[in-house]
Amino acid sequence: MPKLTKTIVDRATPREKQFTIWCSELKGFGIFVQASGTRTYFVDYRNVHGVRKRMTIGRHGPLTVEQARKLAMGELGGVVKGRDPADDRATRRRSITVRELCQDYLAMAEKGLVLGKGNRSKKASTLYTDRGRINRHIVPLLGSTRVVDLSKADINRFLRDVASGKTAKVEKTVKRGKSIVKGGAGTAARTTGLLSGIISFAVDQGIIETNPVHGVKRPADARRRRRLSPEEYGRLGCALAEARAEEETPQLIDAIGLLALTGCRLGEIINLKHAEVDRTGGCLRLEDSKEGASLRPIGRTVLDYIATIEAVEDCPTVLAPVRDGQVFGGMARGWKRIVKKARLEDVTPHTLRHSFASVASELGYTEPTIAAMLGHAAGSITSRYIHHLDSVLISAADNVAATIHAMMVVQPEEARPDSGPSGSRTAFEGV
Repeated sequence: MPKLTKTIVDRATPREKQFTIWCSELKGFGIFVQASGTRTYFVDYRNVHGVRKRMTIGRHGPLTVEQARKLAMGELGGVVKGRDPADDRATRRRSITVRELCQDYLAMAEKGLVLGKGNRSKKASTLYTDRGRINRHIVPLLGSTRVVDLSKADINRFLRDVASGKTAKVEKTVKRGKSIVKGGAGTAARTTGLLSGIISFAVDQGIIETNPVHGVKRPADARRRRRLSPEEYGRLGCALAEARAEEETPQLIDAIGLLALTGCRLGEIINLKHAEVDRTGGCLRLEDSKEGASLRPIGRTVLDYIATIEAVEDCPTVLAPVRDGQVFGGMARGWKRIVKKARLEDVTPHTLRHSFASVASELGYTEPTIAAMLGHAAGSITSRYIHHLDSVLISAADNVAATIHAMMVVQPEEARPDSGPSGSRTAFEGV
């Protein structure tokens, strides 16, 4: 009976019947290997009355061997002090509230023990969003409810309350800052999706047997379909040209320019590093996008634009921070200034991503090609073994970027956002 290690656990071949592997180093610590291949850590002990008990620690995968061993040691330490971990857990399971469950969920997620999309640990940005939805919607409406008492009726009521705006409010944040909490069908759908994940976590922990969110019909999460027309692209280009002439923050102008020409997500551009720009391969080698590591074909138009951005010594990002910080942080307010100057309504940075896809579609490119250019999960190129992109894909991305660039650079008089001397404006000086 050897010490339980990752190698031993991974190499354990499932059999027709469940079997157990014990650890020689920590008495009572072991793992079940089920016929399905699922591996579950547990701890075996005798309570103060001499009754033998067995308590599940968690599944292999979300838990490493060493993490499970530490948890087992903690439970066995409680036994030495006269506690009965299984009874303690059973009592807590019966009494734990949704608020306490959410706290446990976030604590485990911060340790990387709750897996999100693609079976990857949740990112800090995702956890930030989760906390907001938990604190502003889930806890106010369901926080005091015991998890074991949750029913489908509770979930349906929760959906209706969030959708109707019952939790909507305006909160003060920092000095002269505020957070606007909105309701609506989209918020209700996304928050209920998070709630389902939290309760699935409770099922895995043995707190509740079934997930009451399953089977509850959620409203369709309406996606924005807004895209820029050629005339609107022209107004945006002229607004950027005027902003540059007025000595607006260069990082803001360059961020918007790159968003328009690449179809990338805002975070991907704000965090873009010089090391991720592959000029020889004609692509961006993003280390950590929404879909994980991702290759994005860009081509000459974008590479030429990036070459005009002044690099700051010892700064790893293409867009250097204006003040203290690791990345440029002036996008939120700056975007409002630019779209106001361009007279654009209902437009967000993500609209430029939708618009990129629409232009690509109008140029005749297929959905798989567009998905690869945008880095969608269904079509993203994420394999660590891919070193060279297809030249046809790079050419496609360059064609889309060049088409958008042309709409933004040379525009008729009526495309200009403000009145003034006649003539064309250049959206991106130096390109």
